[in-house]
Amino acid sequence: MADPRRLVPRTDVLLAEPRLVKATEALGASIVKSAVTAAQQLVRTGELAVDDIVEHVVATLPATAASLRPVLNATGVVVHTNLGRAPLSPAALDAVRAAGASTDVEFDLATGQRAKRGRGAIAALAATVPDAEAVHVVNNNAAALLLCALTLAQGKEIILSRGELVEIGDGFRIPELLAATGARLREVGTTNRTSVADYAAALGPDTGFVLKVHPSNFLVTGFTAEAGVGELAALGAPVVADIGSGLLRPDPLLPNEPDAATMLLAGAALVTASGDKLLGGPQAGLLLGRHDLVERLRRHPTARALRVDKLTLAALEATLLGPAPPVRRALDADVETLRARAARLAGDLGRRGVDVTAVDSVAVVGGGGAPGVELPSAALQLPASYAERLRTADPPVVGRVERGHCLLDLRTVPPEDDDRLLAAVARCT
Repeated sequence: MADPRRLVPRTDVLLAEPRLVKATEALGASIVKSAVTAAQQLVRTGELAVDDIVEHVVATLPATAASLRPVLNATGVVVHTNLGRAPLSPAALDAVRAAGASTDVEFDLATGQRAKRGRGAIAALAATVPDAEAVHVVNNNAAALLLCALTLAQGKEIILSRGELVEIGDGFRIPELLAATGARLREVGTTNRTSVADYAAALGPDTGFVLKVHPSNFLVTGFTAEAGVGELAALGAPVVADIGSGLLRPDPLLPNEPDAATMLLAGAALVTASGDKLLGGPQAGLLLGRHDLVERLRRHPTARALRVDKLTLAALEATLLGPAPPVRRALDADVETLRARAARLAGDLGRRGVDVTAVDSVAVVGGGGAPGVELPSAALQLPASYAERLRTADPPVVGRVERGHCLLDLRTVPPEDDDRLLAAVARCT
């Protein structure tokens, strides 16, 4: 019997195959060559026939040259940090693709002169929150808060409540972030109760600003009290309100979630927020407030290190001006419509022999926003063993395991993805 290693086609011969030449043009030589090398090894071990090697290589190539894979979010967590937070709208994705080429991001086509960077996105943000005298954008909300501390409180004091010493994702803590800027933290009140008198007693010539942090990823209930932005603004020192989740205007669905417009009207000098949470856009830190303070922030040397790129600016502008992004659609989804979708999909899968039931479910906002808010939903209930199989499917489907079952919550699955979800589940039987 012939040694199977002698049957392995040479690498250069395989790479010259028309389909692999085309793949190389799209993905790059290193990715295609790696797939070819892996397939050659399978032929050597007898796990792959020589005649099937090109077909196998084509089948194993990724869709793009990046390792990130799009997944179907069926967790019921609308803003899922581990899945990239807010999925962009089709309009935002189109804007990103257009911005990937050479663009007029800092160029005035009419005059041929340099122009203000990202002026379209800045104008869209200003129009969305007209109560802000000026706006600026950096690369995330932590960066926005960092810039505030560096500009307004380096070597000075930041006054904040002990109940608002928040830890954000991956072990990062707001107090440590602020202290790293050279500001001194002046903690007031207690973990559950802080009054305006506590802040007033701490004010002095070394005060840089008063910080009001929305504890967006936890709830404190019971014997509690806090001072509002309006009360704090009346004390005279600038108030920076970190609202976190990126709600720009009041939302009846989330009555307890602070929004930028309300904070500014209450007297906040500056408001910081995230762009990739409730706003439903790209990762960005939004700064809104007094013109003189925003201009100081914009001109601080660190602002250059924290600035956003043209892709983010394009996605942000399209999110602000375009149709409702997926996050908004998921939040506004009608529960009866979700139940009807679940019943239809369960019926279809049942006819294919899948052990599935349409059940009521509870979704959440996620992303450190609206803690405690439950969103009634509907889901497909499958055996727990489906969870792993679906995560490794194509496309990957990420659900949640609850009470011994795998639940695929439809509030976070856009209706236009129902057929893809159906096919992925059916392939796992």
